[in-house]
Amino acid sequence: MLAARLDLRTKIAEASGAQERWLWGRDRAVALSSFAAKTYLHDADPAGRKALLLCDDQLTAATGLIELDGVADSILICPPDLKSDHLLAVSRAAGIDMVAGTPPVLDRAGELAVPSAVLRLAEPRDRGAGAAPVRQTSWLLLTSGTSGVPKIVRHDLNTLISAFAGVPPAHDTVWSTFYDIRRYGGMQILLRALVGGGSIVLSDAGEPHADYLARVAKHRVTHISGTPSHWRRAIMSADAHAIAPGYVRMSGEIADQAIIDALKSTYPAASVAHAYASTEAGVGFAVDDGREGFPAAYLDGPRNGVVLKVVDGTLRLKSAGTAKGYVGEAPGPLLDEEGFVDSGDVIEQRGDRCYFAGRRGGIINVGGLKVHPEEVEGVLNRHESVSMSLVKARKSPITGAVVVADVVLESQVGSQDHEILKASLIAHCKASLPAHKVPALIKIVPHIAVGQAGKLVRSNA
Repeated sequence: MLAARLDLRTKIAEASGAQERWLWGRDRAVALSSFAAKTYLHDADPAGRKALLLCDDQLTAATGLIELDGVADSILICPPDLKSDHLLAVSRAAGIDMVAGTPPVLDRAGELAVPSAVLRLAEPRDRGAGAAPVRQTSWLLLTSGTSGVPKIVRHDLNTLISAFAGVPPAHDTVWSTFYDIRRYGGMQILLRALVGGGSIVLSDAGEPHADYLARVAKHRVTHISGTPSHWRRAIMSADAHAIAPGYVRMSGEIADQAIIDALKSTYPAASVAHAYASTEAGVGFAVDDGREGFPAAYLDGPRNGVVLKVVDGTLRLKSAGTAKGYVGEAPGPLLDEEGFVDSGDVIEQRGDRCYFAGRRGGIINVGGLKVHPEEVEGVLNRHESVSMSLVKARKSPITGAVVVADVVLESQVGSQDHEILKASLIAHCKASLPAHKVPALIKIVPHIAVGQAGKLVRSNA
């Protein structure tokens, strides 16, 4: 019956073929076939509970998601960088009455005073005949990009897999992702592998970059995903050539033409796509025509079950992948009166193409004129000497703010005179941007910080 098909374990079984499928972690692996008769949960029954999934590593977290879906009432999925005081706040807002995870981390949640279930990957036990009835579990995800307590967004398995639910299983597909699967972007890749008939190689936050890419090569990953910042850092090193994916995917940040072209050059045999999605709105679309932005025709009507429109300059979305709502004290309604999510991403249409200009809340005000940092970064990144850049505001007593930029150079630039390079970069910007958008100062730096969500860490100078 329908209810029995809602849980992730059943979806895995439906997608399985004769070939074994795997969750590969850094130093151990879990066979997906083991979930048919075994359970990795010990010490507490999650049936009907509001569970907090709190794990040290992604393999344990992925295993916990499979175990809890269809059994627990809800799963609050804790990303690894969540502050301890925020952990308590969101746990209380979600009504958590059980913690599932690994013993070293469970101590951090001691103030919750709730039962604990331990996930032991090395000690699966027989599931037994008394399995809990299947239910539609709520998946509670936390938003990123804020210094305050994150919002809790409620999904279920149906909304999370809506973008690929009807795609036939592909058993020769091996996914991997630079993302952490406890964030929306990484979770999408995990579910594409599990529901789509493939296996997945999970990254590890403490793992050297070369070691992760060596594992990707070892397991012959065919499809790999990350943010543009993930990919910029990857292709800066020789290790990028250790892998040979057939499909390269970007999401989470604006994919400018420079990174699209760089990936097509690095992996000439691969299809390169950039996708648009958000925790609240779900997956909007993927573009694989080799160009930044997306066709304006996407705004003309429903496409793959997704409806897009631009209101007051920002993109709004409605689809079966839209979240069910917020949990706890929300900042306002998730949907507008027509059922759309306002993404807050600013869109500019030029001819038959729409381009992402930046975030509505990230604008730099230069003497009353607006500057989107991402637009300036897109211009800087097109310079032949630039690997990646970060544009930010610096206070000015005259204009209120000016635009400044940190730039990481391509490795082959070598010991060229930095002052000459900076002048070249300024001239390059002046050729494409109005005066108020041209950086007043450019600083050449060895690296640019990327947060755990794979996005540039943005803060004003």
